[in-house]
This record gives sequence, C-alpha cells and structure tokens, in this order.
Amino acid sequence: MVEHDLSRSGQCHQLNFPFLERLNLKTVIYLSHDEPSQPFLNFLLDQGIDLVRPSGVDEQTNNPATPMSEAEVLSALQVILSPQYYPLHVMCNLGRHRTGTVIGCLRKLQRWNLTAIFEEYRRYAGSKVRLLNEQFIELFDTDLVRIPVEHPAWL
Repeated sequence: MVEHDLSRSGQCHQLNFPFLERLNLKTVIYLSHDEPSQPFLNFLLDQGIDLVRPSGVDEQTNNPATPMSEAEVLSALQVILSPQYYPLHVMCNLGRHRTGTVIGCLRKLQRWNLTAIFEEYRRYAGSKVRLLNEQFIELFDTDLVRIPVEHPAWL
C-alpha cells in the first residue's frame, strides 16, 4: 500500500489475482514497456478493471533499463492524482524502478524529505538501486504537475 486505495507491485501472476480481487481495483497503471501477460489482461477484463498506460511508455525502446522520461512520470501522476481512477494499482515489471520512480516523485509532491523518499525507493529496489532514478527523483520539478481541483485527500 502506498496510500489509501493506492497500491503498487511488480507484474502480477495468477497466484496474485485473489489478492488483487480483494483490493476492488478500478484501474491499473502499467508502466512497463513490454505487454502485460494474457492471463493478467483476462483477469482485468473479468474484473472490469481499466488498464492505463501513461503516454510515452509504449513509444520508447523496449529496454527495461531505460530511465523514465519526465513526460511518462507526469502522465502517470495525472492518473494517480485523479480520484475517478480509484482504487488504483501502480505496477511495472518488477515493481522496483519505474514504479519506484513514479512513487518517489509522488512522495516529493507530498513534501516528503529526500532521505525518506530514497529509503522507500531502496526498500523496494534492494541491491538493484539505480542512481539515475534517485537523481531523477531529486531533480524532479513538482511545479510541472497539474494538481486537479478534486484530488485524493492524502495529497
């Protein structure tokens, strides 16, 4: 759980579907460049869950090590800041880098201090921390984010 009705993970498999069902999700933001698995797409369809791919995610290289662009992060944050998508789940291939970057930028928008943001990022990234992602979060300009009039109460 990231916040109330906002969760995160890596790519889900059939073993995870019962847990996801309990979240009563309305939307999943999928940040990976690769296509979601067919069983996962079938699960979303069966549950009536919308799949959102932020602009730019499917337009770049398929190299998973490619850092997220500012446009991708801003697009993902616009969805995260819009209550009509809730309950919402954010995911990428392993739930580490792309998801961690977006959540790190969200934490910056929530005015968390950088030490706490990086601690959370590192908790999920483990030994696979990418300094470019931490630098991106540190330099991310929160003034670029349009905060909707109606936004989650935790912002």
